[in-house]
Amino acid sequence: MSRLEGLWTRGKEFLGVGKPIIAGAMTWISDSRFVSAVSNAGAFGSLAAGNMEPSFLDTEIKRVRELTDKPFAVNLITIAPHYKEHLAVATKNNVPFIVFAGSFPRQPEIRIAKESGAKVMSFASTESIARRLIEMGVDALILEGSEAGGHVGHVSLGILLQQVLFKIDDVPIFVAGGIASGPYIAHLLLMGAAGVQLGTFFVMTEECHAHPQFKQAFIRARARDAVATPQIGSELRVVAVRALRNKGLDTFAELQVDLIQKRRSGEISHAEAQYQVEEFWVGALRRAVQEGDIDFGSLMAGQSVGLVHQVLPLKQALCGLIDEAEAELAKIKGKCESI
Repeated sequence: MSRLEGLWTRGKEFLGVGKPIIAGAMTWISDSRFVSAVSNAGAFGSLAAGNMEPSFLDTEIKRVRELTDKPFAVNLITIAPHYKEHLAVATKNNVPFIVFAGSFPRQPEIRIAKESGAKVMSFASTESIARRLIEMGVDALILEGSEAGGHVGHVSLGILLQQVLFKIDDVPIFVAGGIASGPYIAHLLLMGAAGVQLGTFFVMTEECHAHPQFKQAFIRARARDAVATPQIGSELRVVAVRALRNKGLDTFAELQVDLIQKRRSGEISHAEAQYQVEEFWVGALRRAVQEGDIDFGSLMAGQSVGLVHQVLPLKQALCGLIDEAEAELAKIKGKCESI
């Protein structure tokens, strides 16, 4: 019997998949084609609503169901302009899982999601937030360390494991941030994780339709090249974004200065300035992913980019992870027997 089976049974049963490995929702990447490919490979796909028009999200959900009969999630960004409409679209379509991201959902929103029949997942950054989310009805949690790509918090996965995973067992807890190898997955499962979420790892698969130059930038990058964006001053709320350092990263700093000056002079409102901050990343990421603009586009990547060195077929990549994890568990068993 596979050693993994005993460790990730809870995650498998919760997600209803053979491999409780979540492909984290990535704007411009996690569309119906990619999500269905992940789910058909036995892992768990998550459709990125991002800033989609609600009608297009409706189409994408229907398209996923045409391409797979496996479970999947819809990832909703709680601070996105169309968030409320996205929630309505997801519940109308009775999607099996809803993941709240970006910020923390309110209890009425969790209730709406659950009343549609969906299982609800949400990100947690502290023990107190995790317990509050559970009290509000969340069915599972995701701990994402600052090593991850895209919008990130300020705490590493190593700390979150100690703050939350080791203290809470009420619901399944999936972990994310800097994960790209089987041995690491084995140790995370031994620590109590129900499963894992990977993003950067999945970019480096043939089924991911990101531009070839985008993937080549990942191949060339080292872990330290994936840096979190700085916040200029405190007038704008800037959620840190981890991406590969390039000219676009410098442009973002310049944008913040420009927006602050315009806000102070009354040229734009605070809300408009905040909107332009988010729009910058949406547009810059699209240029990088779809057009291959690796100089000024946003190359969102986690620090695990230093661990991925080739593009592989999705099933082969997943099998490699599992084989590595099994080998690591066998090694650990041998060490324990010698104690």
